[in-house]
Amino acid sequence: MINSDDDKGVLMGQWDGTYIGGVVPSNWSSSVDILRHWIKYDCHPVKFGQCWVFAAVMCTVLRCLGIPSRVITNYQSAHDTDQNLVIDEYFSDYGVRPKRNLDSVWNYHVWVEGWMRRPDLSQDSLYDGWQVLDPTPQERSSGTYCCGPAPVKAILEGHTDVKYDIPFVYGEVNADKITWLVMANGSKKKILSDTKTVGQNISTKAVGSDSRQDITDQYKHPEGSVKERAAYDEAVKRVTGLKESQTPRPSVQMKLSLDGVPLNGADIRLKLLVKSENSKAQDLTLKMSAQVMRYTGNPAAGIWSHTADLQLQPNTEQTLPFTLPFTAYGPKLLDNNCIKVSVIAMDKSDPKEVYLAEKDVVPHSPALKVTVSGTPLQDSEMSAEVLFENPLSSPLKNCSVTLTGSGLLKQTEQSNTVELGPGQRITLKVAFKPYRVGPKKLVANFDSSTFRDIKASVDVNVRPAATRLGFLSFSR
Repeated sequence: MINSDDDKGVLMGQWDGTYIGGVVPSNWSSSVDILRHWIKYDCHPVKFGQCWVFAAVMCTVLRCLGIPSRVITNYQSAHDTDQNLVIDEYFSDYGVRPKRNLDSVWNYHVWVEGWMRRPDLSQDSLYDGWQVLDPTPQERSSGTYCCGPAPVKAILEGHTDVKYDIPFVYGEVNADKITWLVMANGSKKKILSDTKTVGQNISTKAVGSDSRQDITDQYKHPEGSVKERAAYDEAVKRVTGLKESQTPRPSVQMKLSLDGVPLNGADIRLKLLVKSENSKAQDLTLKMSAQVMRYTGNPAAGIWSHTADLQLQPNTEQTLPFTLPFTAYGPKLLDNNCIKVSVIAMDKSDPKEVYLAEKDVVPHSPALKVTVSGTPLQDSEMSAEVLFENPLSSPLKNCSVTLTGSGLLKQTEQSNTVELGPGQRITLKVAFKPYRVGPKKLVANFDSSTFRDIKASVDVNVRPAATRLGFLSFSR
């Protein structure tokens, strides 16, 4: 019921970058606003959601129903369409990724865990505890867009024959990735087998604080360990009856890294490290490219390319610095947050020798500040201020600020839309009276035509108002 695909569910998903007639998914700050909108308009689907929005709404609903739940974020999350636990990635022979592929690795994916017993799976408590519940409509399960409940304990051990949807969730956190080079004549060459990239920093919010709790070890054993490979082999065997195949280690290792913090609005500096394990020199052609990526792992736009020659000496390391200009990526980034930089190296004397390096770059957004003043008592006057300053040397258009907070503000507050010159500020001041007791959160959002949906928040722990005691005096 959280997604709208099979019934009059709450949210409609949209991933193609066009959001006419609805709200850009990154603009939402409150699942309460979404649920109220759904009820107000006769349970018509609210437009639009993506994974973190679906998960936030589901977590709210489950908690309202008394089911313990928490939101989970998985970085480098695989979308394995054929559920063979292998993600196939394709590059063309001129160094650029083909536009779309059925399999993909999402920059991140967000789902929910609910705490449940699973007597349907075993007589003992083997699969009790946290269960993955994913409301984002990706693949059908028994004909319906739903996913789970999938026991986290089954995912850890590779028990992919257990209900529900374990192969899909296992692939999200621990699929192997195979990279192919597609030649001009349509033939394919396997150039890289990666067993460690998928499923990074699986995270949830810690209890009682805003710090990140890493729960990767609940989903899989340490990457590259004997236990992890044994669980992967078990998972593959239970799904396909096959065993994992290995790809030989390439004789040239390449690695891309950042040279400094990447800031949205500034040029991004990178370094390419090339290491030879050959006993003879090699003349390489480097084809470098950068694409703005949707968080679902599909390219949104090509933004930069460059070709260079490199003479690599035997058993040595060489470093090549290069720069990705803001003028190239800025106009195309918009509501996407990731740039994939890739380098393909080809040996001039042996075109079959091909090497690959790639890196996801997420430029940091400028700071948005939100402050609160006043005593946090129920029905007591408080005020909040949101502030954003334009860090660029050019104007920012269509700038606006919103502020929301369940239990604090009765409705979302929004500033006027303005243009900000270099160094100019936009502020939003809101007076309010907290109407619910307990730990609450004010969430601010800044949006413009260049910087999309920058978030900031502040905690407000609302205490009950002091009780006033009246005294009666009696006389005889």
